[in-house]
Amino acid sequence: MAAQVTGGMARALQFGDLRRRVLFTAGMFAVFRLGAHIPVPDINGAVLAKLFASNTFFGLLNLFAGGALGVFAVFAMSITPYINASIIMQLLQLVIPTVEEWSKEGPEGQKHINEWTRYGTVILGVVQAIGLTYYLRANGGLLNSGIPDMALIVSVLLAGTVFLMWVGEQMTEYGIGNGISLLVMAGILSRLPAGLHTVYTYLVSGRITWWDLALFTVLAVVIIAGVVAMTLGMRRVPVQYAKRVVGRRMYGAQSTYIPIRVNQAGVIPVIFAASLLSMPLTLAQLSGAGWLKSVANFFQFNGVLYETVFAILIIGFTFFYLSIVWNPADIADNIKKAGGFIPGYRPGRPTAEYLARVSERITVIGAIFLALVAVLPVMIGGATNIPNVYFGGTALLIVVGVTLDTMSQIEGHLLMRQYQGFIR
Repeated sequence: MAAQVTGGMARALQFGDLRRRVLFTAGMFAVFRLGAHIPVPDINGAVLAKLFASNTFFGLLNLFAGGALGVFAVFAMSITPYINASIIMQLLQLVIPTVEEWSKEGPEGQKHINEWTRYGTVILGVVQAIGLTYYLRANGGLLNSGIPDMALIVSVLLAGTVFLMWVGEQMTEYGIGNGISLLVMAGILSRLPAGLHTVYTYLVSGRITWWDLALFTVLAVVIIAGVVAMTLGMRRVPVQYAKRVVGRRMYGAQSTYIPIRVNQAGVIPVIFAASLLSMPLTLAQLSGAGWLKSVANFFQFNGVLYETVFAILIIGFTFFYLSIVWNPADIADNIKKAGGFIPGYRPGRPTAEYLARVSERITVIGAIFLALVAVLPVMIGGATNIPNVYFGGTALLIVVGVTLDTMSQIEGHLLMRQYQGFIR
């Protein structure tokens, strides 16, 4: 498999357009990693290290930021405000008719949605930057706590997020894959060496045993295999087309199928759920209000309540996303117009009801699987005595899902130029 992937990448770099896209994506990754190491001015590094060492929730946010939050770099907020703004725009499609119309107008409507998503990113970015700055000031993390100094920090953090939003959009247009997802994946993978070093330190110090490490490795391999299988798994619904006449030519009967993936939403529900759940926890952590701190203690990260709500949100977002991207009525209507039918079901409404029933049953399996994998870090930590396994669960789903999606896009570019794909 490794040899096939290497050979496929070598073939991909042979084509000028595809090579430019791959190199452009790699260049944007370099920019992202550079910004994650440029610190914001007027930050007390010693106090910052103590604050993050005692807060596992900020450790998770630091994972998605690629370590930038731990050193309070320019990209400390990463693209979290953009993801939260995207969630809000998705929800507004259900309550505001204008936004719903935009979602049905194709590229032109998507431009309006993207525009308002950018506005929302700026607003949420300002709120989050002010909260982080106030949190550091309240805990003595600022060298200079004057209003102009705090305004400078907020401006730098906001500029970093807006720049990353632009980088993600450029990667989507001129690179390979979804730029925003690739940035999240890059942040996670950049923390993998530090996580492995932590596991090695625990092993040397005797906090964990070789048996714990072996059990963790086996569980990781099984989970990765399961994620890949569920991501690529699909239900093929057969469609039969009768003989038809187009102009002066008659086309014979054809058989094809409609692929309905088990996990049609990909990693989007996990990202949405993690971002949405981080909003109240962030407010509780950053605010000095006593009742919010009590809520934070009760709603503790990696606690039973947190993981339960996290799993419920993932399941809910999976069905919510399915309702947006999958319309059985339109598919059934297109099949009917093309002179096709699903064996055993009449064209039109019966076909739409059948497709809806199949997709809902399959989505139940996919949603439950996503929720189980997302909460696995806690289970693995209890079984192997390896704490703070941030590169499991949510991170694993994102990395595997984004990797498969990117490979699929490279495969598509290769198949447009030659019959041999990325992996044989």
